[in-house]
Amino acid sequence: MIGIPSQSPVRPRVILRLSKANRFCRQAWAALLLLPVTLALAAGQAQMQSAAANSPTAPSTPEAPAPAPNEAAAPPPTLAQQMQQALQGALEPQQPFHVELPHSRNPLSPYMPSTAPPLNLTNSPRLDRLIINGKLYISLHDAIALAIENNLDLAYFRYNFPIAKTDILRTRAGGAANGVDTAIVQSSTQGGFATSSGGGGSAGFSAGNGGIVTSTLGAGTAVSSFDPYLTFRGYDDHTVVQESNEALVGTPILKNNTIQGLANFSQSFPLGTNVSAQYLGQRIASNSPYNAINPELYSNFEIVITQHLLAGFGLSTNERFIRIAKRNNQITNLAFRAQVTATVTQIENIYWDLVSAYQDEQIKQHALAFAQRTLAIDQKQLQLRAIPALQILTDESDVANSEGDLTVSRANLRRNELLLKNAITRSDDPLIDEMPVVPIDRVGAPDPNASKPIDDLIAEAEKNRPEVGIYKMQAEVQRQALKDINSELLPKLNVYGLYAGAGTAGPVNKYCNLGADLCSTVLPTGFPGMFEDIFNYSSPEYQAGLTLQINLRNRVAKADQFRAVLQYRQSQITSEEQQKSIRFDVRNALFALQQAQARVDASQKARDLLQRTFDITEEERKLGAKSAYDTLVAQHNLAVAQSAFVDAQTAYEKAKVDIDRATGETLQQTGVSIDDAKSGVVSHAP
Repeated sequence: MIGIPSQSPVRPRVILRLSKANRFCRQAWAALLLLPVTLALAAGQAQMQSAAANSPTAPSTPEAPAPAPNEAAAPPPTLAQQMQQALQGALEPQQPFHVELPHSRNPLSPYMPSTAPPLNLTNSPRLDRLIINGKLYISLHDAIALAIENNLDLAYFRYNFPIAKTDILRTRAGGAANGVDTAIVQSSTQGGFATSSGGGGSAGFSAGNGGIVTSTLGAGTAVSSFDPYLTFRGYDDHTVVQESNEALVGTPILKNNTIQGLANFSQSFPLGTNVSAQYLGQRIASNSPYNAINPELYSNFEIVITQHLLAGFGLSTNERFIRIAKRNNQITNLAFRAQVTATVTQIENIYWDLVSAYQDEQIKQHALAFAQRTLAIDQKQLQLRAIPALQILTDESDVANSEGDLTVSRANLRRNELLLKNAITRSDDPLIDEMPVVPIDRVGAPDPNASKPIDDLIAEAEKNRPEVGIYKMQAEVQRQALKDINSELLPKLNVYGLYAGAGTAGPVNKYCNLGADLCSTVLPTGFPGMFEDIFNYSSPEYQAGLTLQINLRNRVAKADQFRAVLQYRQSQITSEEQQKSIRFDVRNALFALQQAQARVDASQKARDLLQRTFDITEEERKLGAKSAYDTLVAQHNLAVAQSAFVDAQTAYEKAKVDIDRATGETLQQTGVSIDDAKSGVVSHAP
């Protein structure tokens, strides 16, 4: 038997035609699966009983808002149904996020489009295991775990990891880094309105007044492609020309048929070296009797090695995009930590707003019940002519006001439920959209940051906050960019070496009429001999040289280099502003926490005083010393004080959330694993 909080004990008897050993194993597994749910609900019941001891008008059990009078109460689920739900969730684990760059040994793979796995927009099974009796019982840790698995902001950001890897792949081929958009997104935790802050990727440009402002980040000499390129070109050409002087070609109509093929291979290397190889082959057939061979076969092979000596020389300038892409990958990891922190912070704030709305609805509901009970008592007193009729009008007015307050409070509760469900789900589910939410945690755990000195908090923030690491990496990229761009100032001095070989072959022209001596030839007659002549040094060509190109004014490169220095100075100012902002943020969060604590203490004292006032007034009314109107006023003042206390407590919980964010300890305080956040599956208990 497993006890379910706020429900009657359920004792189903399930007769299984199995051995005693199998029955015992099944019962043990069922108990283990239902243990987290039982403990969570038991904790919620204990907290509600504690709250009931402090306030006589508080609800005795953590029930969701009562249904309308015309709604039928849902029957409590049986233990078998509880087990079925738990087993169903256990048998359907959430699949972790995993997107790899395409890789295949197929030689045609580089020329075929790639695709990523389809989106998984189903909610994680964890959500189903928290639904009991048609209500969603959720703790703060459950809300955070569901957000990690289902929140669309995090799901969107996870694609930045493979995007950053595509940049690394691109830059290793000599391409420029496209950058990664690492702005913090809070669409699903802000009521559907998108906001963003921060950043870290190097997109290369940003919007300016009146156009595009191009950044000097990554500027320098042009980087050639490190991927090898192979080019083929071939054609078959047939020409017929009427000759004005037959003596030149030996025929009045010259017919030529040319078949040519050209192949070129080129590849550059990070040191500033380029290797190019070219092969040319021709077959020329003609009807001219003046040719000793027909058709004529000709081929040429040429290899050229070029090396930059000034501009474009060295790994520093030619691998700058690779360094930027790797830094962006590291920045993406830090930015994801910032995204998780922002999302968890918003989830905590939404949860405490829900707790506040839930408790306020309970207060308004009990205020209405008291007003209705007072009206019923006064109506009986009126029948006995013990009170004037005007008192009934006062009671009815108070009931109407209490009903209006309860309607507003319920609408606010529904809105906060919707905000939470929007943040912890991937897709809309009509059943979940209309499902009441019961928050289990009513008071957060003590925050150790509340008692730490301000200097220690600032030191923790400067060590833990991901923005600090992001700005440091960006500063390193800017410093390196100052060195990379200097290469663009230098003249272009290249040294090169060339080797070429040629071969000619062809059969003797049987129509040659130049005589026996001129129509004879020692050239090879076929392709094998022609290829042999290319590489046997029978007709080689060697060449070595250099090229020098100087821009006599060099104004573009000089302007870019000086602008890079100025932008680096701006980045230093931004870094200093960021450090000041962190210090101010921590101090402001600590002051807000202290003020929230003082407000909780004051509102608690006011609530306790008004509670005693109400108790005394109620006792005096029973003795006839006070009227029903006096008790209504006392109860109204007590309800206002209770709402003020709930608001103060919520503000205090949110202040604790904010100081954790300011010091960069949100994930540590909530027990969130960054590896779980990356995979989208919570495997570590928060």
